[in-house]
Amino acid sequence: MKKFERFEGVVAPLDRANVDTDLIIPKQFLKSIKRTGFGVNLFDELRYLDEGEPGQDCSQRPLNPDFVLNKPRYQGAEILLTRRNFGCGSSREHAPWALEDFGFKVVVAPSFADIFYNNAFKNGILLITFDEDTIDRLFDEVEAKEGYRMDVDLENQRVITHRGEILEFEVDEFRKHCLLEGLDDIGLTLKDEDAIRRFEESHRQARPWLFRQPA
Repeated sequence: MKKFERFEGVVAPLDRANVDTDLIIPKQFLKSIKRTGFGVNLFDELRYLDEGEPGQDCSQRPLNPDFVLNKPRYQGAEILLTRRNFGCGSSREHAPWALEDFGFKVVVAPSFADIFYNNAFKNGILLITFDEDTIDRLFDEVEAKEGYRMDVDLENQRVITHRGEILEFEVDEFRKHCLLEGLDDIGLTLKDEDAIRRFEESHRQARPWLFRQPA
């Protein structure tokens, strides 16, 4: 997992509450566990005018011109602004995979579904919660200003808006540490690689019969 670094990115507004994981990445595209290649099918039902199939060349599919991520002003967006209870529904880890593969590093909302919240942090996506009034104001600002950008500073737990307003946010210290250091569950385990190797060697010496190959 890549280390999360401070960055400034374009904000795309998805003005919809209760976005479930099937809308984020529909079930027919859950054919792989490689973590990559899901970005083209992010919000598939909303992005395209036809019904997609696994393995289909999405560059040839007709785009929905009314969907926010298809509008020129939001191309290259790295921050998704949305509404309450984002990521509800099934527990599929493909949802944060699709968001990350598309290019989103941060999702800002009033609230998130619990399982999605955990999955997102474990896959390098920072989730930021603000109250409803702040979210409403941000939607208004993004709509009013083409190319609206935010400066996301995880180290100091603050967002600086396009007009210079500083918005502080809370984040669990352990999750913050993992994002800043680029540590997923495997990375955390490998930090103890030397201790694991010593245990395996002593275990093999103490119980050699467990490791004998059959004749």
